[in-house]
Amino acid sequence: MFRLGRSLNLRSCFRRFGTKTAPAESSSSSINGGKKSPTEIPLSQPLPDFPPPLYASVSERDQQETKVTRLANGIRVASQPKFGQFCTIGMLIDSGSRYEVAYPSGISHFLEKLAFQSTKNFTSRDAIMQYLEKYGGICDAQISRDSAVYASSVESQGYDAVVKLLNDISRQMLISEKELVEVRQAVKFDLEDLAKRYEQDSLLTEMIHKAAYRENTLGLPRLCPPENVDKIDRKTLFSYLSQYYTPSRMVIAGVGIDHGALIESTEKYFCSSKAVWEEDPSLVLPSASKLPADASVAQYTGGEVRIEKDLSSAALGPSTIPELAHFALGFQSSSHVDDDFVPFCVLNILMGGGGSFSAGGPGKGMYTRLYTNALNKHHYLYSATAFNHSYIDSGLFCILASSPPESVAEMVATVVEQFQQMAGPVGEEELNRAKTQLSSMLMMQLESRPVIFEDIGRQVLAYGHRKTAKTLLEQIDSVTAEDIQRVAERMLRTKPSVACLGKLSAFPSYSDIQGMLTSVEPQKKKRFSLFL
Repeated sequence: MFRLGRSLNLRSCFRRFGTKTAPAESSSSSINGGKKSPTEIPLSQPLPDFPPPLYASVSERDQQETKVTRLANGIRVASQPKFGQFCTIGMLIDSGSRYEVAYPSGISHFLEKLAFQSTKNFTSRDAIMQYLEKYGGICDAQISRDSAVYASSVESQGYDAVVKLLNDISRQMLISEKELVEVRQAVKFDLEDLAKRYEQDSLLTEMIHKAAYRENTLGLPRLCPPENVDKIDRKTLFSYLSQYYTPSRMVIAGVGIDHGALIESTEKYFCSSKAVWEEDPSLVLPSASKLPADASVAQYTGGEVRIEKDLSSAALGPSTIPELAHFALGFQSSSHVDDDFVPFCVLNILMGGGGSFSAGGPGKGMYTRLYTNALNKHHYLYSATAFNHSYIDSGLFCILASSPPESVAEMVATVVEQFQQMAGPVGEEELNRAKTQLSSMLMMQLESRPVIFEDIGRQVLAYGHRKTAKTLLEQIDSVTAEDIQRVAERMLRTKPSVACLGKLSAFPSYSDIQGMLTSVEPQKKKRFSLFL
């Protein structure tokens, strides 16, 4: 708030808003030395007698530059400056369900639930939360198919405390039997909850990955199978940690923190201490110490996964929502280090999609192909959404859709037709719209400090450096209609992956779906019409 050096002429204020007051020109002149009152000066002009404002200036290079340093033990430290009194610091690990080939599937699910539990320096989760509260901090952990992310946002002076905590939760965890019992209960609840949900996208995503990468890497389940919940014990978890939670597979990333300070804290905690399994080898299974970390490359196989499931009672309580059958069709796309990654991202936005009802307008994607060519034309479609899952060595482009069981044949034909049309002509208007939307999403997301942190960590983990937003925008802008057709044709040459969930009797067979895809003429579908 600014305080004016001279008193305001209230009469002139009233006069400005049309209030009748006695003439006071002489008074105004005597108070302001003959100058205009501040209230009479347009907002487009600076106030007289005020010092010129001083603005903080940061060069574009300093604002966008991400510094990366590899320490002696192999851990990488990356940071980027950002104005503000808070910082986000976290750790990304080259880990996840794709590396569980030598272990019971579900370890990553367990480790996600065990995040921020007891360690050598913290007796419980409550102790960790109280520790972070001193610095106004919050924390989170997520483990996907190919990475584990642990992060915390705190006041800037608490950065050292966060780095200490990251070392504790990744290399000094205790995993007590009591915690293991609680985690088993939490995992069982997750599985029961997913089975009862009306939305089946999470389960369908699991199924399409299993079909696409049968029994290898990305096809291994991210969620713990029910039969493995009681098999995973303390030694199994420590054995996995000893192989994959190593410094050479880690990136410590920070946003809003000095790079030198982050290096100093990382060296203090990660380079000068041993992990609990190094101090006590008895925590690890004897066979695990002889196994190297899995370095398998994802092998796309294609195929199908079908699960018969009664979804008639999925919508609890009085509901007008009908029973649905769910379908996913996918093909191999590209890894995120492939030159075609950005064209596939543009294709994903161009296809778009969502639910049959949307409370928004064009800004929510209702001009995308799956809306204009599928959801808006065919009454039997309740949802149709395109996804592009990209990993370090492969990718999966798929469309997830749902309809009543009696309409699954028409739904499958519609999804197949949408894939066929991807390799056809691409309009200039729809391409520009998709590129603009992707650029907008990128820039809006990068306004968030936690998103910047994750972007830094993932890129450094994959490439060893970070591409700037400007570089990505240029790559998006350079995508042409020919690029979209080329990547679509590349994708459609691979073997299809199919996932079906619900009442399976009406679903076409896998060979029938392959026949639809190779057909030159699009499949004819029934269209709802009020007029025959």
